[in-house]
Amino acid sequence: MTLEELWQLLTPILILIGFIVAGYALRFVLNVYITRLTRKTKTKIDDIILDAIKVPIVAIFLIMGIHFALERATFVPTWVMQYLPTISYLLILLIATWCTARIITGILKYYGTVRPSVRTLVPTLQKIMTILIFFVAFILILDALGIQVTALVAAFGIGGLAVAFALQGTLSEFFAGIYIMSDRPVRVGDYIELDSGQKGYVINIGWRSTRIRELPNNIIVVPNSKMAGTTVTNYYLPQPEMACLVQVGVAYNSDLEKVERVTIDVGKKVLKKVTGGVPKFDPFIRYHTFSDFSINFTVILRVQEFVDKYLITHEFVKELHKRYKKEGIEIPFPIRTIYMPKRRAS
Repeated sequence: MTLEELWQLLTPILILIGFIVAGYALRFVLNVYITRLTRKTKTKIDDIILDAIKVPIVAIFLIMGIHFALERATFVPTWVMQYLPTISYLLILLIATWCTARIITGILKYYGTVRPSVRTLVPTLQKIMTILIFFVAFILILDALGIQVTALVAAFGIGGLAVAFALQGTLSEFFAGIYIMSDRPVRVGDYIELDSGQKGYVINIGWRSTRIRELPNNIIVVPNSKMAGTTVTNYYLPQPEMACLVQVGVAYNSDLEKVERVTIDVGKKVLKKVTGGVPKFDPFIRYHTFSDFSINFTVILRVQEFVDKYLITHEFVKELHKRYKKEGIEIPFPIRTIYMPKRRAS
């Protein structure tokens, strides 16, 4: 064997070894140096991308090494060389598709951990994105094999329109659910009230409906399309802590300064003693109406969340009634004076 023949034999082997070494070297750099850099960033998206490409990087370099090694080899049959570019392209395309699917699903999963309100939608979105990615890869594979994909894409388009029309209601609920989770007018755990008067805790925001648990432990299932188009009062925004208003009336002969002082004192004690009150809040009152039989005012207390107002109001009314009796402050009954003129005898 001559030196030239030996060199022709060794060249493909050296090319293959070179690509394999380069692949492992790049993987080492990614594992050691690039990983250190990604750990210093605040987001985890770069870590997700790095984890997705670290595994197949050697396989990609191996495919490239085999491809270029066979191109330099003199003993490879012609028919192999004819299909070599297509085979290499398809293998790299499959690996790239797998990496892309891992990156997209990983980012969606991370987004679900950062935004717990959209966690229930993440598995569905992951499946949809995976199907779309592999569908695009399937079209590219057919195109690489020389199969006409124009008619196929058109058929899929018509079929997609038919499916979309058939699932119009379901898709409407799905996209309404995405809107609710992205705009976040309500979140899981919030206490809300619908414009219908129904109220309760949001326990689940699904891809088709939102579930609300009422205080009696009943479940209200609201379609997402209706949820997105209705007026919702969220008692947890901007924060759960809120004012608690209690309406009170006293007799006209009452000392209003004394009434104010006594009422505020009772309010302070109730907020400090009863669970759900805000102890540091200073209650106050505002007189507002001369009614038929009383002077009315509003007592402003503060509770930690909406449902706490029931217990706070309950205890406050009891304590205030007791204290008013002790202080001699009258809570008047409704009084009506009826004038009945006497009729003349016929």
